[in-house]
Amino acid sequence: MPPPRPTGPAPRTPVGPDRTGHDVRRRLRAILAAVLVTIAVAAGLPVAAPAHAAPAVTYTNPLANQRADPHIVRHTDGYYYLTATVPQYDRIVLRRATTLQGLATAPETTIWHRHASGEMGAHIWAPEIHFINNRWYVYFAAGRSDDVWRIRMYVLENASANPLTGSWTERGRITTPWDTFSLDASTFVVDGVRYLTWAQQEPGISTNSNVYLARMGANPWQITGTVTRLVVPTYDWETRGFRVAEGPAVIQRNGRVFLTYSASATDANYCLGMLTASATANLLDPAAWSKSPTPVFASNAATGQYGPGHNSFTVSEDGQSDILVYHDRNYRDIVGDPLDDPNRRTRIQKLYWNADGTPNLGIPVPDGVTPVRLRSHDLPTSYLRHYDYRVRVEPNVTNLADSQFRIVAGLAGGGSVSLESTNNPGYYLRHRGFALYVERDDGTALFDADASFQRRAGLAAATGLSLESQNFPGRYVRHRDGLLHLEAVNSTAERASATFHLE
Repeated sequence: MPPPRPTGPAPRTPVGPDRTGHDVRRRLRAILAAVLVTIAVAAGLPVAAPAHAAPAVTYTNPLANQRADPHIVRHTDGYYYLTATVPQYDRIVLRRATTLQGLATAPETTIWHRHASGEMGAHIWAPEIHFINNRWYVYFAAGRSDDVWRIRMYVLENASANPLTGSWTERGRITTPWDTFSLDASTFVVDGVRYLTWAQQEPGISTNSNVYLARMGANPWQITGTVTRLVVPTYDWETRGFRVAEGPAVIQRNGRVFLTYSASATDANYCLGMLTASATANLLDPAAWSKSPTPVFASNAATGQYGPGHNSFTVSEDGQSDILVYHDRNYRDIVGDPLDDPNRRTRIQKLYWNADGTPNLGIPVPDGVTPVRLRSHDLPTSYLRHYDYRVRVEPNVTNLADSQFRIVAGLAGGGSVSLESTNNPGYYLRHRGFALYVERDDGTALFDADASFQRRAGLAAATGLSLESQNFPGRYVRHRDGLLHLEAVNSTAERASATFHLE
């Protein structure tokens, strides 16, 4: 992904020639798009939605306290299943619910406990649950009671329809070419071929762990054929504290395979990198994969989230949105070994897709209700976003958090709502001089009123929404020439420009 553009609010700087040119080009594109859509609206023609548009989904974070390395899978039985590392590192737990949020309060069952001695007797880490060939499998890492850092990968099997019941059979260790530190096994299928990906310390390479890939054998606890090394941590952001690449997870879309992995020490330096390959390529050829030169998900001081990583992917209840699952902490500084700190939490948030078909993880959002995006009704590839304080609509907002807002109870009350910036918590959408900005709440009654809106059914489409000013009834938030204004709306085109869809 490209590096993020500057985000507002930030110190104001003079507008130079480059920035002026950017504004002119952006406004010309917006005007041209608006003209074309206005013609379409007036003619009664359908206005196409963007290829990856999906209804908004909201959740409340954290989903589960003191649960690290989370893995959530949605099964055909209508349940979500969550397993994760517990801070005692002594057992494997599982919970299920019919909704993602329901996992927060679902009862938790211990499905397996570490051995009292010897192999699988310590450091029970990073379980993943998968349904393969009509059986449940849990992949996990474990050390020995007499050598806790002799970490290897193991598999459990359960033939019951409900994995919280029935018995789990130990299928033993996953054998790889080297008898070395190995962990974080995960499995996925591309074009009918099942693969195993994992992290391991390879002899002769001076790293703590690299990421590998192989085909699975006849049984889902065996690999076969070539073992391919996919990631060796070399970038600065992969080698802070430790030289680590671990926790691989795969998501597929648009004919491509995306593999995320975690890098660096398990403190605030922990972050996610990403590999990309064509789904039709030979995935066992390292040259088929391209590696992001920068993290795709990292700590964010503004939102108070540190060390996000060891992720997995699932889908929303309606099946239309991809969901990023991960752990982090809500504080930066840790006393002692981060592995002794129990407070990594399971969190979830919607994953978005860029116009070029690549995933956009954005930033770890603040605790509490997750944000949404507002897509323009009449410019259906453009989103409401802030840039240097000013609010506008633009397409291809790759700096995702600029276009994410939490819809919260209105600062002025009266049944109103306010829109809080995601990457600048405490800053709200407000009008000033009938222009829209994102600014810090100064605690005044005027700000509260300027930042409060009545949520109405969309003026151009009841499935959307329109925002009517709390203190200037009859004026609505609408875009004009690429910028957001508070104005009266009368014509069909004006109503369309004052209508937005939540994603």
